[in-house]
Amino acid sequence: QVQLVESGGGLVQVGGSLRLSCAASGRTFSTNVMGWFRQAPGKEREFVAAITRIGGSSYYADSVKGRFTISRDNAKNTMYLEMNNLKPEDTAVYYCAANPTITEATIRVHTRYNYWGQGTQVTVSS
Repeated sequence: QVQLVESGGGLVQVGGSLRLSCAASGRTFSTNVMGWFRQAPGKEREFVAAITRIGGSSYYADSVKGRFTISRDNAKNTMYLEMNNLKPEDTAVYYCAANPTITEATIRVHTRYNYWGQGTQVTVSS
């Protein structure tokens, strides 16, 4: 069992930056592939980024590539999402998710993740 808590969301202007954190409970954090997803009002939940167990590989949605950076600190049981050059279309609730057995083939599929945080709101104003 993994419990996840996101933080770091807020209101930011276009072009600004935010850093989201996802703190995990339990001693199994390092065994989980971790991901960030987001959901805007009236839209489906979409993949943002994911990172493998020891951080050796990371994956990004095309819409955030070059602007967002995912990282993790297994010693602190925490994952991060550094978001730069934010755009109005980045406005959404951001969720972190975990799965101990997910593979690269399905790492972008939100239904394959077992554990979810409650979400943190990111609003980008123009």
